[in-house]
Amino acid sequence: MGSGADLVTLEPFDRFGWVCGSGGLREVLPHLADVVVESVHRDAGVVMLRTRSRSRSARCPRCGRLSGRIHGWYERRLGDAPLGALPVVIVVLMRRFKCLAAECSAVTFAEQIPGLTRPHARHTPVLRDLLGRVAQALAGRPGARLARRLGMTAAKDTLLRLLRTTAPTEPGPVRVLGIDDFALLKGHTYATLLVDLEARRPIDVLPGREAAPVARWLADHPEVQIICRDRASAYAEAARTAAPQAVQVADAWHLWNNLAKAVEKTVTGHYDCLRTAHQAAHPPGEPQLPAEPDGMLDVRGRPRRIVATIRERHRAVQELLAQGRSLRGISRDLDLDYYSVRRYARTADVGELLVKVTQRRTLLDDYKPYIYQRFVQGCRNASQLHREVRDQGFPGDRSVVNSHVRLLKQGTITAPPPPALPKPRRALRWIMSRPEHLRPDEAVGLKEVRAACLELDAAVNHVRAFGSLLHEHRGDDLDEWIAQVRKNDLPALRQFAEGLLHDRDAVVAGLSSTWSSGQVEGQVTRVKLLKRASYGRASLDLLRTRILLRP
Repeated sequence: MGSGADLVTLEPFDRFGWVCGSGGLREVLPHLADVVVESVHRDAGVVMLRTRSRSRSARCPRCGRLSGRIHGWYERRLGDAPLGALPVVIVVLMRRFKCLAAECSAVTFAEQIPGLTRPHARHTPVLRDLLGRVAQALAGRPGARLARRLGMTAAKDTLLRLLRTTAPTEPGPVRVLGIDDFALLKGHTYATLLVDLEARRPIDVLPGREAAPVARWLADHPEVQIICRDRASAYAEAARTAAPQAVQVADAWHLWNNLAKAVEKTVTGHYDCLRTAHQAAHPPGEPQLPAEPDGMLDVRGRPRRIVATIRERHRAVQELLAQGRSLRGISRDLDLDYYSVRRYARTADVGELLVKVTQRRTLLDDYKPYIYQRFVQGCRNASQLHREVRDQGFPGDRSVVNSHVRLLKQGTITAPPPPALPKPRRALRWIMSRPEHLRPDEAVGLKEVRAACLELDAAVNHVRAFGSLLHEHRGDDLDEWIAQVRKNDLPALRQFAEGLLHDRDAVVAGLSSTWSSGQVEGQVTRVKLLKRASYGRASLDLLRTRILLRP
């Protein structure tokens, strides 16, 4: 015993054995019910329990015959669950017996104590279970750090080994299945997550996001009756070929999101209508929009570099495209990303590309009318004006006010700014929101947008009609909605409507059914948390284990 060790004297063996066998200690430490604890002491911050088996014989693991003939003794040291945040080590005096069966191939064998020892194990089942739970929650290094603080010393590799050897429970029959993909390495490697929507738990993780792995899984589970998915063609093909008996349900959120993207293109394409109407609302003598739209100039009144860059790239791409060059060739010649070249090629009017760049809202926009009013009254001190707008709630720095006052002094700004022209994303939000959820000023802004452009007014009507189909579960009216969209000259919305026909049955089911992929999206969010908590180092098999084991 080391210096400073504390020895705990136990009661006589027969009394202690009685407590262990009839309750008491059996209830607190059930895994020690078949051993005799001879001594307990604490040494160097570790609680040591010296024990031996209570039985006088053991059964041969090969032939099953009892033997009481002892061949020798040796000690085993097992880590156990901590006691008061102190590590616990159980030292077991083990016996090796001789097998009495002459025909048995095992000449000698080591005894195993039920609930305490296993061949080659260095932890008790209790500690193994605790470490397994830590590994499920935190995996390697984080789990090892937490275990050490809790009095359970284990290396990260030990936790990962425990995690990999833990078998997930079988999911059982699956009636309603949700499918979605998630990125292992965004833009490069993906995996597919399968969720039992009735049990609300993930049941499998497949490599890739192609049709073949999903089709193989569905072929082994013919009990699937409903499949909720996004509008990816791979999952639709897998469900169509391997599970023809299942009803495919296109997720309602993805339908609404695809509609929002089509409406955003429509708003961007007709943004000149809003700008023209906005300028018409401010005739001469009233605050005018500058010759260049808002955002073309920086805070010092100089042309913004990004605006000139976009215009030059758009001109170059359009010229090369007119010469018959391919998009890949243009990408190599201009040293631009292929998808950027494709965006420039598909957009005939450079104004559509500049909308998102130029329509920037700053912290000072709401205070510019007040600054102009005080400037006209004779207050030219930027510091004073900054103090006044700061008292009104302006959170920005004084340099922002200084730059704006400098433009006023130079005459670059000769009138207070007009009412803000709604940016495309803001107009999109007004269009996609339910009318009763809009604030009074937003409702007025949407009314002005609808009055400024007949095409946008038609788009608002189509969005609200589609929202009614979605909320009232009237999927059977989809064909009528598509026919109404075809009557208007709205290319983006028409393309969205035509795309619905390629997956019509699933879309109708998604608009009519209460099942959706909302649970799957939540599980994907949880998967991203697990993946990032592993610092992106977890392979697919380890990540799959954590996904299926963690509740």
